[in-house]
Amino acid sequence: MLRIDRYILSLLLTLFGFFALVLVSVYWINRAVSLFDDLMNDGQTALVVLEFTALTLPLVISVVLPVAAFVATAYGTNRLANESELVAMQAGGLSPWRLARPVLIFGVFAGLMVAVLVHGLVPMARARLADRQAELAENVTSQFLRPGAFQYPTDGLTLFIRDIAADGRLLDLFIEDARNPEDQTIYTSEEALVVRAETGPVLVLLQGMAQNLTGTGDARRLSVTRFQELSYDIGGMLSLGSRKGRDLRDYGTWRLLNPDAELLEATRATAGDARREAHERIAQPLLAPVAAMIGFATLLIGGYSRFGVWRQVFWAILGLIVVQFLSNAAANQVGRNTDLWPLLYLPALLGAGLCTGLLWLAARPRRLRGGGT
Repeated sequence: MLRIDRYILSLLLTLFGFFALVLVSVYWINRAVSLFDDLMNDGQTALVVLEFTALTLPLVISVVLPVAAFVATAYGTNRLANESELVAMQAGGLSPWRLARPVLIFGVFAGLMVAVLVHGLVPMARARLADRQAELAENVTSQFLRPGAFQYPTDGLTLFIRDIAADGRLLDLFIEDARNPEDQTIYTSEEALVVRAETGPVLVLLQGMAQNLTGTGDARRLSVTRFQELSYDIGGMLSLGSRKGRDLRDYGTWRLLNPDAELLEATRATAGDARREAHERIAQPLLAPVAAMIGFATLLIGGYSRFGVWRQVFWAILGLIVVQFLSNAAANQVGRNTDLWPLLYLPALLGAGLCTGLLWLAARPRRLRGGGT
């Protein structure tokens, strides 16, 4: 690698590190604030909040890196132009195609970073985050079952616990389930235990009674049942039993490309949905070198001007927006029909064609205007 390549590459990497840090910090803080409010309202500790925000960081970085690559390239090229270094390089015989080599290397480097994140760190972090959310959701004794106070987990449900023993037993439990006005039930028991099951937490009532009131108007009937032991699914009562299956984004790319029955059952998705998610991951890193090349190639159009290249910066931003719009449109279309997954690679291909056209225009010899000096 020539010295000029190392100079441009070092400049871009320095700017890339700075802008990535700034953008990740801003984006991450915005996400962390909302997450902080939700967790603190649920009574979680600061350590849990810190763990959850840290697990969201890989996803934030993977989203921000292509934008940081574009900003670093556009700013670095603008700086080279303003300090006349770009003009000197071109005057020394370096064509736009030659100058684009270190920029392309930089873009590939940014794309590799995105690939490592989306194929490795992000699925691992999301899987860990899902497990931690399930653990916190199932810890209902400390979160929802509070002694000495009437609680209303959802509309139509009333819960009261006199006390919680040291071994975790719930003493003197009262539950009123009036979600269905035509079928209301009151459960009372001397003791109860919280047991974890595959479907979520289950409340085992011991030594109690169930009073069921059915019907409407004069046809209402009251039935009383005494029991030694009764299982009551509190997952639905505490909005936990309706949890959806695992997310496709929690699994590795190779497993999504070859989905097995266990994965499809856990996520409640189809094989086409799994492959769509995998191809989205494969296509995402391709946008990083495209973004970097757009930021560079667009700023070469128009030549040197003492007013700078801000007009070209505007067109570069517009080009990036168009590529991102095409990427979102392709993802939406493939979401409706998973057989169209090749469309996910089309935005990167069109972006590469745009960069090639811009470099071709920049490499064309410019004619002097008539009457110019």
